[in-house]
Amino acid sequence: MLRKFFFAIFAVVAMLSTAFSASAQTGELRGRVTMNQADGTKAPASDVAIDVYRTDLSGKYNTKTNKKGEFVFAGLPFVGTYTVAASHPAASPTWVPNVKVGRGTDYEINLSPGDGKRLTLEEIKAAEKQSAGSGASSGVSSGASSGTPSRESTADKAKREEMIRKNAEIEAKNKKIEESNVIVARTFTAGNTALEAKNYDEAIKQYDEGIAADPSQPALLTQKSAALKGRGVDRYNAAITSKDEATKGPGIEAAKSDFRASAEAIKQAVDALNAQTVPTDPQEQTRFNANKIAALSTRAEAMRLFVTKVDQSQVDAGQKAYEDYLAVETDPARKLAAQRGLAQMLFDANSFDKALAEYQKILATNPDDTDALVKSGMLLFNIGAMNNDKAKYQEAANYLQQFVDKAPDTDKLKADAKAILEELKNQQNVKAEKTTTTPARRRRP
Repeated sequence: MLRKFFFAIFAVVAMLSTAFSASAQTGELRGRVTMNQADGTKAPASDVAIDVYRTDLSGKYNTKTNKKGEFVFAGLPFVGTYTVAASHPAASPTWVPNVKVGRGTDYEINLSPGDGKRLTLEEIKAAEKQSAGSGASSGVSSGASSGTPSRESTADKAKREEMIRKNAEIEAKNKKIEESNVIVARTFTAGNTALEAKNYDEAIKQYDEGIAADPSQPALLTQKSAALKGRGVDRYNAAITSKDEATKGPGIEAAKSDFRASAEAIKQAVDALNAQTVPTDPQEQTRFNANKIAALSTRAEAMRLFVTKVDQSQVDAGQKAYEDYLAVETDPARKLAAQRGLAQMLFDANSFDKALAEYQKILATNPDDTDALVKSGMLLFNIGAMNNDKAKYQEAANYLQQFVDKAPDTDKLKADAKAILEELKNQQNVKAEKTTTTPARRRRP
């Protein structure tokens, strides 16, 4: 059966920037061949000549079965239609028409003892034409030395007709999938073009059309989530900076609706990916992993906005989304950006203890991270104020002073940090402790 169209999207941390690659243009064709034995059993047939004829265009590909009777073509053109012919010096030739590659079908071909003829494509076409003219159904056929189908037993005819029926079912399903693939490919490309241009309405429209054709496409759902997120950010920023109070409230609500829809779309994408079996083919596995990382990255950012702008009670779900992404991300820069995103989400959602723990993780590997320093100081100040805890005030002062010493004057939080330090000094009699470094002791020669 046709394998559904699958896009690779390579995630980046920037909120509205995505990169993607076109799907592969080749597909795999595999199968196995058996030989009828005198006792009525079937045995794997090795060294069977496999001739693959492309029938929509000119093309021919050859191989032989291995000791297990198996054959495989790793990279045939995906869009072609093929006839697979099998022949052996001790058998009558057989062929399978209307074959598509890259659909995950493992073709089974059975040979009977015969004269060993190897059919050409012209002989196969002539035999099929003669069969059609006599009113017989086309399908898996066997040719004699003259190039015409040999007589078959009642049992063989029943098997052939069953194969024809199954092929017809597969072709019908393939046709439906091919039609949806055309829509998916078109809307994915058009949607990405609109997304890059920040034309979010058009991007969402295109992705929705593709999803309607095939609701199980994780790539479309991921991109739709990104488009909804981008539109939500624009709406939110426009609303909070608007001087028209009549439009401010509706604008914020429209943004919240987009953030909610973005979170729902990306959840569907991640669920669809989790339901899929991880491919064993290296290229397919790379593509699958790229799609999953992209979806998990998009979900983390979508949940940050949903939690902080729509529903703070979902903070645990937001933290889980970030943790899932951090577990698979290997790029150090993207991983650090995600750690900061998680900590900021917890900070904005007033989960002070959890936010502090995340900023401490950042400082453990990046002790000069000014953002983590100032946020740790602010969090400790808030925690200390809630409990009138002078020890927390002291820690807050220490972090804030390090931030003031290291941050550039252009940092917008520097004035706030100085103000808190002044308040701690005047109202709590708390000053930042001086940090000293002990010089390394010289080793005796």
